[in-house]
Amino acid sequence: MEKPIRVLQIMGIVESGGVEAVIRNYYRNIDKSKVQFDFVMHRGGNPDYIADVKSMGARIYEITPYSKNIFAFTYEIYNIVKNGHYDIVHSNMNSLSGFPLFAAWLAGARVRILHNHTTDTKAEGLRTYIKRILRPFARMFANQYWACSKLAGAWMYGKDAVESGKVTIINNAIDLSKFAFNQVTRDRLRNELDLEGKFVLGHVGRFMKQKNHDFLIDIFAEVLKQKPEAVLLLVGEGPLKKEIEYKVARLGISEKVKFLGVRSDVADLYNAMDAFVLPSFYEGLPVVGVEVQANGLPFICSDQVTKEIMISENISLIPLSIGDKYWANIVVLSSRTNIDVARVSLRQAGYNILYEAERLEKLYTKC
Repeated sequence: MEKPIRVLQIMGIVESGGVEAVIRNYYRNIDKSKVQFDFVMHRGGNPDYIADVKSMGARIYEITPYSKNIFAFTYEIYNIVKNGHYDIVHSNMNSLSGFPLFAAWLAGARVRILHNHTTDTKAEGLRTYIKRILRPFARMFANQYWACSKLAGAWMYGKDAVESGKVTIINNAIDLSKFAFNQVTRDRLRNELDLEGKFVLGHVGRFMKQKNHDFLIDIFAEVLKQKPEAVLLLVGEGPLKKEIEYKVARLGISEKVKFLGVRSDVADLYNAMDAFVLPSFYEGLPVVGVEVQANGLPFICSDQVTKEIMISENISLIPLSIGDKYWANIVVLSSRTNIDVARVSLRQAGYNILYEAERLEKLYTKC
């Protein structure tokens, strides 16, 4: 029997983000007799993630973080590609992909995939300018151009490249059955987390500028004025977590906000929520948005997120400029949608991982 094609996935930081979830979703559902993934990641990555992908047959290469030594980071990837004889290198590092793809080019990898998962915002200041400076370099050493959405594709490659078909859109597909609403799970978790009789808002994401937790807390404070029984669940870790904890304490609402950290049961946690709020400054196409819609949760989302996320009927795209009180009104008036209708919409739009994994397998084989 022929050996499977081994694809080297360049991940960078591996914590609990959406990009990691997308790649793992595909890996879990792809035909591993035909395609296998190996992973390059910074040292000290999420041990649960590492154990999971290892159990599926992946090799793990933990290397020097680019933030500590970009030259060591690039050289180590060169050695991995060269010694591992990888023909396909798939970089998921957005505008930073120039460094691993340069190393892959030097090492002789014939297929070098740049997979963009993001856009930007002026609110991030210097970080945004650095991303824009590095963007042409990322494209320079790629010969396959992928993106999670048309918006993310246009940001990285230009609108003309997307419209001409030069960019391949890889949907952030999920296992729709895994995220379907479950009343038994809802009752169990609401009991365990002391949420019975509460109006529960939720958010899943790293504590970083992009996710706009600061505004999320303002929205929740306004929700409390209308629904004193409201509770906010925050799932994730990140550099701004302490800052948000301080703001919550300063507003005197610490008992109303639960910081749950990194969780392996996010699919279950959606069942415990009554609404999901995502006031991000930007997103490529948030996988949490796909998951939330599969669960039937009301999804109140920033209009800075691509309109491609509007897959089902139970989503509201709201301008950030409209203010926290308006957002709070939308949240309070929201209610769950027909889950069966939502799942049909997601399946028709290409977000069923069973079909999309087969498509990805064919793309690798064609490469």
